[in-house]
Amino acid sequence: MPDEPTLGEVVRRFEDRFTDVRDDIKQLGDRIDTKVSQEVYDLRHEALASRVSTLETLREKDAEKLVATRRWLIGAVIMPLVGVLLPVIITLTRGAGS
Repeated sequence: MPDEPTLGEVVRRFEDRFTDVRDDIKQLGDRIDTKVSQEVYDLRHEALASRVSTLETLREKDAEKLVATRRWLIGAVIMPLVGVLLPVIITLTRGAGS
């Protein structure tokens, strides 16, 4: 009978195991409290997708504005400048050749 634990030792071991289980349950509860619910995750995901969509739309509009600005620059500045300078250049080259 020396291998059998005493009643006090059994109680101590039981209390130790009970404390371990209580700590494990507390840790699980803490981890669950830090997790985000599926509904909140879905709402955040939808909001993020909406923001990305808005940013893509704004980027496309900015690209269209850039193209329009380039067209304006070519049509309003470069073409009239070429229209004015080309006859002058032609006149100067013909005058130098005569």
